[in-house]
Amino acid sequence: MDAQKVDMFIMTNAKFLESHQINAVRDRLIASDDTKWGMISTVQLKDPTTSLIVSILAGSLGIDRFMIGDTGLGIGKLLTCGGFGIWTIVDWFMIQAATREKNMQKLQRFLY
Repeated sequence: MDAQKVDMFIMTNAKFLESHQINAVRDRLIASDDTKWGMISTVQLKDPTTSLIVSILAGSLGIDRFMIGDTGLGIGKLLTCGGFGIWTIVDWFMIQAATREKNMQKLQRFLY
């Protein structure tokens, strides 16, 4: 792929990925062919900041986990009222990393 397109994609979507993964994503995008660009450019990535806000406001209901696609964990949090509050507090610190990991998994489906 064209390096300029890849760099533009990385600049606009860097906040959705872990910082240590950005170089690997860039290298993989440059190595891939141009036919994948249409799919990759339209990938909807979740915002980690939005996940954090939802986790703070409604984390005990599991809505934060439902948002990022962790349906099983969302049901678990819903049924246990956020793990009796403990799981909710832990997710305040971990939900952004979980969101970025889910974004990376979604992007890898298109890259590999």
